[in-house]
Amino acid sequence: MREEKYKSMTPTTKESQRAELHKTIWRIANDLRGSVDGWDFKSYVLGMLFYRFISENLTVYINKGEHEAGESDFDYARLPDAEAEFGRKETVAEKGFYVLPSELFQNVRERAAKDENLNETLQRVFKNIEGSAVGTDSEDDLKGLFDDLDVNSSKLGNTVAKRNEKLVKLLDAIGDLPLGNFEDNSIDLFGDAYEYLMQMYASQAGKSGGEYYTPQEVSEVLARITVMGKKRVNKVYDPAAGSGSLLLKFAKVLGRENVGGFFGQEINLTTYNLARINMFLHDVNYEKFDIAHGDTLLDPQHWDDEPFEAIVSNPPYSIKWEGDANPLLINDERFAPAGVLAPKSKADLAFTMHILSWLAVNGTAAIVEFPGVLYRGGAEQKIRKYLIDNNYVDAVIQLPPDLFFGTSIATCIIVLKKSKTDNSVLFVNATDEFKRIGNKNKLTPDNQQNILLALANRANEDHLIKLVSNEDIAANGYNIAVSSYVEEEDTREVININALNAEIADSVARQAELRASIDELIARLEGVE
Repeated sequence: MREEKYKSMTPTTKESQRAELHKTIWRIANDLRGSVDGWDFKSYVLGMLFYRFISENLTVYINKGEHEAGESDFDYARLPDAEAEFGRKETVAEKGFYVLPSELFQNVRERAAKDENLNETLQRVFKNIEGSAVGTDSEDDLKGLFDDLDVNSSKLGNTVAKRNEKLVKLLDAIGDLPLGNFEDNSIDLFGDAYEYLMQMYASQAGKSGGEYYTPQEVSEVLARITVMGKKRVNKVYDPAAGSGSLLLKFAKVLGRENVGGFFGQEINLTTYNLARINMFLHDVNYEKFDIAHGDTLLDPQHWDDEPFEAIVSNPPYSIKWEGDANPLLINDERFAPAGVLAPKSKADLAFTMHILSWLAVNGTAAIVEFPGVLYRGGAEQKIRKYLIDNNYVDAVIQLPPDLFFGTSIATCIIVLKKSKTDNSVLFVNATDEFKRIGNKNKLTPDNQQNILLALANRANEDHLIKLVSNEDIAANGYNIAVSSYVEEEDTREVININALNAEIADSVARQAELRASIDELIARLEGVE
């Protein structure tokens, strides 16, 4: 009998489920990776988690249909492959993929320890799962999802036997994760496991992790900003999607059923795969998401889908792009209105212009920005002039430092709208809205609520909030740094001069007495000699 190293009884409450899951995941991830860097090994853990998810998701889906039809003893996992073929076409149309019974996670795992060709078995299974979508509407959503789960990589071992040994451990560990029965979970455990793993790996990966993962509490406040006062949005979009976590916050905030579709684009191939996996693991079906691969600034993939009612993004800070070295870009309808392109060394405001262009008239965008874009001169000042003069900037929020992985910089959020009710910008100083947890600052639910209330009330508050007219911003050189309008509170102690002078006079008098006593003592000692 296999030693079930990570097995435990399935917790029944949300809190206990989540706590047990997180405790176990950390141990598993470190046990398995060995000498492999955590950020590199994430694809194996997350890919295998995805394999388990789609296997259980499909099994539950098919079993439910058969049970409702009166076949109470039906179990898809025990069905011969030949008999399972009958439902392939209809199932792919509904779920987007198909897995034969013999290729289900649980069945491959059951045979794994005795399968001398396990690496080949898994490679064939992954190819077949992707192949099940070829020629269907879900083909683009499944294509290449397992590419980063290289079962023949030397990272797993120097020989086939050692690699297979590691793969058996990986299958067992993921299979023993306390996720319980798929249909009985009181929380989105697969999605929660994914988010915890991504955060865990990103926190250890420094800058490389921070580029592709936005902490959950930041994602949530961004999503809530864009849907304030709304119960449903037609489409949400992130032009620098990363792992997809930011987009998926809308499912939590509004509910999956109240989001018409999830759209995004990611330039890094591995992260693009992880974003699509993230969608599936949060049970967002293939027809409800469209994550594209490529350079958003140079080759945007969602022209047919814009405009978007809600846009959120944490684009890479101050990366290089072609800018005015590409003569075509100044005529691009996304960038042309400003009359100037973002500097070649700082693409931040190029993302901002792209987002504004694709924002619906009734929509809201919330963008995490590097602080330099708020006050630098040159082309960036001209772009800010365009944004302010056309009344697109709704608010600027200064965030606390050290929120993000890979950087300790205090970033800001720029909120954009095309249909504002006033000609002013709300400046919010939220630098004190955090709690130190571990080695990072976090936005607690109370911190998030305070930021949202400031946006909703739109009222001045000394040292914290200031509503400034567009005319005053123009007069200040289109500087939109929060510190230029919200005066910091002077926390220095107030000094009572009279009391201080009296204190000094008293000290001088006591000092004089002490000197006299010392002189007297010295004189006596000299007299003794």
